Amino acid sequence: MKNTLSKTRALLLCLLLYSTFVSAQSIPIRGKVTGPDGNPIIGASVSIKGQKNGTVTDVTGSYKLQAPKDAVLTFSFIGFLPQEVPVNGRSDIEVKLAEDQKKLDEVVVVGYGQQKKKDVTGAISSINSKTIMEVPVTNAQQALQGRTPGIDVLNNSSKPGDEPQVRVRGTRSLSAGNDPLYVVDGIPFAGNLNDINPQDISSMDVLKDASATAIYGSRGANGVVLVSTRKGKIGKPQVFYSGMYGVVNSLGRTDMMNSQQYLAMKREANRTTGNYDDNNPDASDAKIFTAVELANIKKGVNTDWQSLMIDQGWQTRHSLGVSGGNETTKYAVTGGYFKDQGVLKLQSYERYNLHVGVDQMIGKRIQVGISSLSTYSMRKGSTYNGMSASLKMLPIADPYDASGKLITYPTADNQQPNALLDYQDGNRVERLSHIRFFNSLYGEVTILDGLKYRLNVGTDVFQNNYGLFQGKKNTDLLIGGGDATAKKEGQLVWAYTVENLLTYNRTIKKHSLNLTALYSVQRQREDSSSASVRGIPVEWQEYYNLGQAANVTGISSQLGTWTILSYMGRLNYGYDDRYLLTLTLRSDGSSRFAPGHKWGYFPSVAVGWNITGEDFMKRASWVDILKVRASYGRIGNTGIPPYATQGLLGRVPYSFGNKGVTGFSPILLRNPNLTWETTASFNYGIDFSFFNGRLTGSIDQYKQKTTDLLLQRFLPYSNGVNYVLENTGVTQNKGWEVGLSAVILNTKGGFNWSMDVNWFRNREKILALGEGKTQDVGNGWFVGSPTYVYYDYKKVGIWQDEAAAQVYKQHQGEIQLADINGDKKLDDKDRTILGAPQPKWSGGMTQRFSYKGIDLSVVAFARMGSMVKSDFYSSFNTLFGRYNNLDVDYWTPTNHTNAFPRPNANQERPNNYNTLSYFDGDFIKIRNITLGYSLPSRIMKRWQMESLRFSVDVKQPLILASYRQKYKGIDPEDVNIIGVDAPATWMLQFGVSATF
Repeated sequence: MKNTLSKTRALLLCLLLYSTFVSAQSIPIRGKVTGPDGNPIIGASVSIKGQKNGTVTDVTGSYKLQAPKDAVLTFSFIGFLPQEVPVNGRSDIEVKLAEDQKKLDEVVVVGYGQQKKKDVTGAISSINSKTIMEVPVTNAQQALQGRTPGIDVLNNSSKPGDEPQVRVRGTRSLSAGNDPLYVVDGIPFAGNLNDINPQDISSMDVLKDASATAIYGSRGANGVVLVSTRKGKIGKPQVFYSGMYGVVNSLGRTDMMNSQQYLAMKREANRTTGNYDDNNPDASDAKIFTAVELANIKKGVNTDWQSLMIDQGWQTRHSLGVSGGNETTKYAVTGGYFKDQGVLKLQSYERYNLHVGVDQMIGKRIQVGISSLSTYSMRKGSTYNGMSASLKMLPIADPYDASGKLITYPTADNQQPNALLDYQDGNRVERLSHIRFFNSLYGEVTILDGLKYRLNVGTDVFQNNYGLFQGKKNTDLLIGGGDATAKKEGQLVWAYTVENLLTYNRTIKKHSLNLTALYSVQRQREDSSSASVRGIPVEWQEYYNLGQAANVTGISSQLGTWTILSYMGRLNYGYDDRYLLTLTLRSDGSSRFAPGHKWGYFPSVAVGWNITGEDFMKRASWVDILKVRASYGRIGNTGIPPYATQGLLGRVPYSFGNKGVTGFSPILLRNPNLTWETTASFNYGIDFSFFNGRLTGSIDQYKQKTTDLLLQRFLPYSNGVNYVLENTGVTQNKGWEVGLSAVILNTKGGFNWSMDVNWFRNREKILALGEGKTQDVGNGWFVGSPTYVYYDYKKVGIWQDEAAAQVYKQHQGEIQLADINGDKKLDDKDRTILGAPQPKWSGGMTQRFSYKGIDLSVVAFARMGSMVKSDFYSSFNTLFGRYNNLDVDYWTPTNHTNAFPRPNANQERPNNYNTLSYFDGDFIKIRNITLGYSLPSRIMKRWQMESLRFSVDVKQPLILASYRQKYKGIDPEDVNIIGVDAPATWMLQFGVSATF
């Protein structure tokens, strides 16, 4: 019995040892980790549960490791829910991770790749497609306004198709470009984003500091906006449609004088000069008004010209698309249409879009794809300014005669033709047609595990055809006189980009390494021509038969070609997910510079510390992410057009031997020593996420110094050339940025309230202008001041006492200026810097509320501490009676105001009238309010749909600004100067979106 038990024990022990040996035996396991859309997840963590061993996925989402047959593998990546998968003896395990809705924004595009947000060492701001579509926009750049810290977006005007000005961390260059570089699907995109349907964009990532932008070298000197378009997803074909229609109205009317106010002003203007006798008003009126005007006064004519010129506009937008795919092929196709009819009849913008995206796997190691964007647009009235003509028209002028026809000169003044004449068919025709084909193609090959080669090829072709015809009855020609004129311009731009990328990813225990090497070529060729004529014999020919015109008034053509050759290397190193290092070096060679100065070298270094990975943070369970980072780098700006280093000759007619001949003389001196503008940038910041993602955000401080500015050095007139371009001058930008996102309420009952807030301030300063100069008054540049300032006399009121005014050779009722130096006279020494359009701070806020199927969002934007200059107060505040005037509080012997001077019929404009144009530029705008309703899922299942949503938007319903409420202006938002142009508008929009 004992022997039997002993044998049994020995057998059981052997079986146990054998089982342990088999269980401990490791096998090679490989596979791929993808997201719900089928796209590979790069850098996903793959570990053995209960052990520290593991690896990360490469750029194809693939992984390899050794693990016991009965082990459990853990797959995780920020932005996705972790997943545990038993091995069960398998050697091939494919995993699809589900998105973590609380952390979808944790993956950002960094240029030539993606990174987990916790591993990013540069300053990057991101918005997704949902955020872009929260505000009705014509182009995607407008969606950045007030949504991301450090990005200042200002609308130039309310003209349909107009483009906003975008500045990333302020203005650096004084004469070169300051626009950011736009990169669409990895390929640099010339111009703005007007050609792209905003609904085709899945995300926009803005690279702001030198570490983030240095990978684009000279192209990234002013920041980089990375645009990713929609891609196909694994699953059955999905069809979606979205459409909207909105009515557009002007925000208000410019406060001009009505007939009674105008008559009082003109009589006061002549009373000032002694031409009006109150004791004999009829005789006085006969002296200062024409017979037509007198007749209209008797009839009580009171014409509101703005109401005649401004009508209700409208916008409509439609997008229809289909997407889907499988493991090997993914596709997305979208067609779009947009039309914006302005409140001025002659202004409109219409656009057609087609976007096609395809990604195809060829075997397991090769992937190819294409993203194609095609656009056709038609813009009308791009330079038309009907408001200028209409605001000058007198309210006592009757636009129509007794038969209802337009009167050419309603007051018999040949400087005031009827503004409505431009609206008659054929009097003014202006069209800009635009067609563009932008393609991004790639091929990617996995050479070895972790080592990949990628070829990116981008082609960009666009053509502009512009035509302007002005008939004899056009208001411009009626003022200047002459026959019908026409202009025709053409532009063809062809560009290509070829990029060769080699990437290597490797993780060894706690060490992670990512290497990127780039060799690229970018080339652009622009061919343009223009012709202008006068004397079109048959006006219905418009600008289509210039050869029939009597005179050629101008003709030109030009060719511009440039090339950039680039090398770039980047190293990303991480230790234990705690300590991060990024090293980048880019070298650009530009054809714009002369031999010996073509190459620029732009290095950067960035470090990061994920504090949450430290042992002492483990008890702080409420801290999800806490990371500090710092970066330093240098980036360049070409800053000059092609051939600028070669000098320019200009055609000059002159007399030689009693004959008229043509010669050429220098108009720009050659300077072969011109080189890059260079910006050195330092940034440090902190990223954080608390309470399981309920509060997230970042804080950044930066300082930038730009040297070797490309500026004009003025020369003595005896040289025959006014200036020469040189590298001289220094500017500085420094500031703070704060971005916060919070989930305030998330109840079990279905009510949700979240909020995004951003705040930033930027301080521009000129540090040097070269040659020891401290100011350049002609350009408005002053050392120690921002790059753009308002330099003028300072208005302190209106002279109330004649004796006091005579000290300064002024008169009672005229503008009183500040005697800055106290020398009892007014001259150029009393001009001073009044202010700048640069705000002390800017910010934005987005509030989102939802309850079951109802959602509400409110988007606000503010700029505080700036000054604006309004052209309305210089162009339409003449106070001498020939034209209509702003309804202002002007000085009279019985109204001793300090607001505006006394009307004077002997002055075309008041003395020092520009001092009346400066105002507080602070404003707070509610940019948009959206109310939406999504039908319940039970109804969607019954209708065999995935979603159906209806929405109502109110765009720009409220502006709080002293310029608007106190000074009766309309909209203080403009670039530097509030121009007299298409009026600011608001819109009520109705929309629907459906997915099948």
